[in-house]
Amino acid sequence: MRNDLVILILATAVSFPLGLLIGNPWVLPILNAVPAYIVLVHRLRKGERGGAVRAMLWWATTLGIVGTVTLAVWDSPAASTILHGPAYQAEMFRWIRTGVGAEGSPRLFMPQHLLHLAVFVALSLLSASALSIVMGAAMTNYMSFYVAALYRAGVPTWGVTLLGWQPWTVSRVAAFCTLGVILAEPLLFRLVPTAKARLKVIGRRSYLVAAITGLLVDWGLKAALAPWWGGWLRSLLR
Repeated sequence: MRNDLVILILATAVSFPLGLLIGNPWVLPILNAVPAYIVLVHRLRKGERGGAVRAMLWWATTLGIVGTVTLAVWDSPAASTILHGPAYQAEMFRWIRTGVGAEGSPRLFMPQHLLHLAVFVALSLLSASALSIVMGAAMTNYMSFYVAALYRAGVPTWGVTLLGWQPWTVSRVAAFCTLGVILAEPLLFRLVPTAKARLKVIGRRSYLVAAITGLLVDWGLKAALAPWWGGWLRSLLR
């Protein structure tokens, strides 16, 4: 494993408990995003588009795992430190218990997903993905908050492991990681002209196709599986 990837994983892992200790909800996603963005720019400047995408996937995986585990065992209340965490948990628990909510209804969740996508794309293009990575960290954190809340509410560890992070959410995270890399390039080329010479235009389309496919998989799996998923969690949630 390359040194920058090792540093990325370690720095991301440390950023979560550090952010909780600081206790500022806006500081946490920034701390999470800084190591990811440094590696993203470093790899794109070297002409490693694929390497940048893989690094972002490692980052998101590390953030999701560390965030979920940390929030599950953290002694002091962390609700005030996770942007949108309590609200998202309440929304998801209400859906699990009643079957009512945006999670199981494409008519309700698609406008929200499209809004998130539009904001992410705009932030990526305007900031060479610096702001969109912060947005991605914040979204990952409130998902981790919800999954950790399942554990705290008495869902068995095996149930949290298998049902907490839904496959459509994982697909969406992977798609956003890929988009973040590709959409960073236009502005980065202006700021660092040498990066454009090293990055081949060939290959960019395949990553865009992969990202779009990931989003379509997200929407399709969510529409098809969410009602079943909610029922399975309902049987485990006390």
